[in-house]
Amino acid sequence: GEREGDPLKHGHSSVDGVSFSYRGVPVLERVSFSLAEGEMVALLGPNGTGKTTLLRAIDGILRPSAGTVLIESRDAASCSPRERARFFGYVPQRGEQVRLTVFDAVLLGRRPRLGWSVERSDLAIVQSALKGLSLERLSLRYLDELSGGEFQKVLLARAIVQEPRVLLLDEPTSSLDLKNQLEMLATLREIVRGHGVAALLSMHDLNTAFRFADRLLFMKDGAIAGACTPSDASADLVRDVYGIPVEIVRHRGMPMIVPA
Repeated sequence: GEREGDPLKHGHSSVDGVSFSYRGVPVLERVSFSLAEGEMVALLGPNGTGKTTLLRAIDGILRPSAGTVLIESRDAASCSPRERARFFGYVPQRGEQVRLTVFDAVLLGRRPRLGWSVERSDLAIVQSALKGLSLERLSLRYLDELSGGEFQKVLLARAIVQEPRVLLLDEPTSSLDLKNQLEMLATLREIVRGHGVAALLSMHDLNTAFRFADRLLFMKDGAIAGACTPSDASADLVRDVYGIPVEIVRHRGMPMIVPA
């Protein structure tokens, strides 16, 4: 629950004309889209096309050279880091493996919500997140003793306990095996639907994105090349973005990409 008046009401956020340059080289060019609550959006495109940069610009780690990130209708640049952390929860591809237990690392995600002390309710929220991601048995293990996939789940748990309105995930399944990938994405989808959160996640596997995402955003050369639902994705768009010919076939009604 809230300890103090929260200026951020439920709703959606949007990215409006965001550009970013690194040492004079454009990385993002006038990117615009919005995220609705209860929606999972997959950010797709080849490596080096600006997906991580976009997630970091939305979270405020990077400052856009142009354009705005809007929280509801408010410019995120005018929000304090604490306010922003209540709205956006960022899960990086690789985090720092400091000497902390899994439980304490996840509890740190409560920081933007804490008053003067950790309450029993905070501990219960941490316990619930650990259970939801099958991390309970690891709660007293140290981060540097975990596998890459286990560590990735801890980063997700830490973002979940922050209770943000928008989860930003940079390739959250990259070091997970197939079973754990599917489990993590199913858990994420439950959180998104059940808590009215929006999730924007960069992904590599198109077929996994087709299976779990409500909407697809294709990036090419730092710009949005196309946006559609999985069922409306075209082979031409995929070919243009990735530079390879593909066919879209249907398996039990689910669209799947097959390299031609």
